[in-house]
Amino acid sequence: MRILLLGKYGQLGWELQRTLATLGQLFSYDFPEIDLRNQDQIHRLLRDSRPEVIINATAYTAVDKAESEEDIAMMVNADAAGLLAQEALDMDAALIHYSTDYVFDGTKSNPYVENDTPNPLGAYGRSKLAGEQAIQQTGGAYLILRTSWVYSLRRDSFVTKVLNWSRGQRQLRVVSDQVSNPTWARMLAEITSQMLARAEANPVGWLRERSGLYHLAGSGYTSRYKWAQAILKYDPKSDQQIVEDLTPAATDDFPTPAKRPLFTALNCDLFTKTFKLSLPEWEVALQLAMAQDL
Repeated sequence: MRILLLGKYGQLGWELQRTLATLGQLFSYDFPEIDLRNQDQIHRLLRDSRPEVIINATAYTAVDKAESEEDIAMMVNADAAGLLAQEALDMDAALIHYSTDYVFDGTKSNPYVENDTPNPLGAYGRSKLAGEQAIQQTGGAYLILRTSWVYSLRRDSFVTKVLNWSRGQRQLRVVSDQVSNPTWARMLAEITSQMLARAEANPVGWLRERSGLYHLAGSGYTSRYKWAQAILKYDPKSDQQIVEDLTPAATDDFPTPAKRPLFTALNCDLFTKTFKLSLPEWEVALQLAMAQDL
């Protein structure tokens, strides 16, 4: 299997490099080797590598900055996604693309399913939704995997921030009204590779039969406040903590340029039913992440 991975230095991409390597010939790139704002460069890279499967783990993810740079966010998250889908269709390849819970407005009271109507609150969510739509309109063999609250311990993430705060502050306030599924990047990469391994000798045909949009995130959901409590609880170096008080706060207590959706938990039953795979409970994954990555 010839696989092209875009975004090898990101939280997810770094893990994908490890898990995809056993499946065949892997070509991995990231900025500045590939600039997703440069369509000619994308075209040349794909024609040179001739992949059977393209995995797009890149994205413009600066949620607040996107409010003033929506044109750049659209180029990376939407225009490039559409171009990758078209290139995949033209060369009879498959595309796996990751999207986000931020395509929803967070007003539901139960987990979102794939056919719920998106209504992003900010530029980042709008750009990611536009990318989904561009891929769907192109068609072909594709999987769009919406995920949420992705973290690793080797890159800046909510988990590393909480750990750093706990070592430098005696009082912490964390929002309790934002709720979703924490997702460990390593397990997201592993389940992607396990899924692809089942495609065997015909990845394009196998993925074409299952093309579509799926939710794929850690099982169960929680608030950022309760997530922070668990991070402190499972910290293997808790003796380094100086925090004495962790208190809940409201999102409105921390004004930001981009409005955050409050409840974006994802229902992943469709992915489980289709691929017979699922991610473990978010708290179990967190314990494993803390034990292995620290």
